[in-house]
Amino acid sequence: MLYWLTLLSDGGDIFNLFRYITFRAGGAFLTALVFGFLFGKPLIAVLRRRQGKGQPIRDDGPEGHFAKAGTPTMGGLLIVGALLTSTLLWARLDNPFVWIVLGVTLAFAAIGFADDFAKVSKGNHKGVPGRVRLLAGFVIAGVATAAAMYVHGLNDAELAARLDNYDALSARLALPVFKDVLLNLGLFFIPFGMIVIVGAANAVNLTDGLDGLAIMPVMIAAGTLGVIAYAVGRVDFTEYLDVHYVPGTGEILIFTAGLFGGGLGFLWYNAPPAAVFMGDTGSLALGGALGAIAVSTKHEIVLAIVGGLFVVEALSVIIQVAYFKATGKRVFLMAPIHHHYEKKGWSESTIVIRFWIIALILAMIGLATLKVR
Repeated sequence: MLYWLTLLSDGGDIFNLFRYITFRAGGAFLTALVFGFLFGKPLIAVLRRRQGKGQPIRDDGPEGHFAKAGTPTMGGLLIVGALLTSTLLWARLDNPFVWIVLGVTLAFAAIGFADDFAKVSKGNHKGVPGRVRLLAGFVIAGVATAAAMYVHGLNDAELAARLDNYDALSARLALPVFKDVLLNLGLFFIPFGMIVIVGAANAVNLTDGLDGLAIMPVMIAAGTLGVIAYAVGRVDFTEYLDVHYVPGTGEILIFTAGLFGGGLGFLWYNAPPAAVFMGDTGSLALGGALGAIAVSTKHEIVLAIVGGLFVVEALSVIIQVAYFKATGKRVFLMAPIHHHYEKKGWSESTIVIRFWIIALILAMIGLATLKVR
């Protein structure tokens, strides 16, 4: 919204700063951070009064988690609120990618809120049935993927008329490292994009099991994808890096900067011992956002690298369930895998910090794919 202040001037003064994505990204970060600090305590107080016993603790969970009884959930409202405010204030609202990513985030936050509300109301860890959540998630992801394909198609038509030997991106899957490889999935790109978005949402949801465990890797992944979005949205950068040009994605950096700032504000209260949990309200929203960014920027495969920690967490659950059904035995002491290390005697802070380190390493590897061609 503040971008339109540039219309007040024809150049040469402070209003021209709002033309620069990097300046507005800084503004979005600070706005979201201040939002988190200002509204964190009041929100936690309201959640504590409304929820009473807080988030239900699973009976079969690690023993140390029973000490967390009474901690309120739905803290993801703080992140989503900070993210929404900063994006609407600093991003160009005529950019379709901003609305695609923001729409997915808010829609998945609504699913998560319904699930958290059901859990708190019933006083147990069973919320909205999993099939209902998945169905709603796939519908949202399908609409978002189709919208992204439509925008990519418009860009293809415009660029094909201006550039020689232009490779269309709509409905195509770009592979990292291999600069000239584009797999045309046709209409199958829609179910592929749906799997990316829903998979990311649920993978982050599974990772959110310890104080501070999920939010920092999400911030790291979002920051990395934000840099990628900015790079592929600039024709000069894409020519230098030899990656595919996706006009308009640079504005996604505003969104990711807001996510980073809102995430830091939330982490202030979620650091061990957590005063609030993000709940499904936050984890589904943030995971869905990462998936939507990947689909918008044509970096779906890179998301699997950058968010490799979330992939491992999800795979540990899939492997555990499949192996147990086949043999009646378990591969891990408990899934997701962070609980396995809890059962092995690792302290919660050790697990969290080491997983943060792994997330940062994977993000650097994912970022390197921009240059390794």
